[in-house]
Amino acid sequence: MRLYFTLFLIFCLVVIAFIFGSQNDQLLTLNYLIARTEITVAAAVSLFTGLGILLGILVTIVWRLIRKGKKVLANKNIAER
Repeated sequence: MRLYFTLFLIFCLVVIAFIFGSQNDQLLTLNYLIARTEITVAAAVSLFTGLGILLGILVTIVWRLIRKGKKVLANKNIAER
């Protein structure tokens, strides 16, 4: 049940972000270290929302792998005693 609630909450936040972005058709200038580009606010919101979701998933996967590795090491140390 918790998974469904989390997925529903994420879906709602993404929908709100895309609705906000679609209502703003103004141009936005993004300055990078070596480049500059002009995109609409809708494209910027979509881009950064997607990057945020991907970054969150990546951090969660790494955190779970580290946690699982610690449990394996702890069980291995107990078995060696």
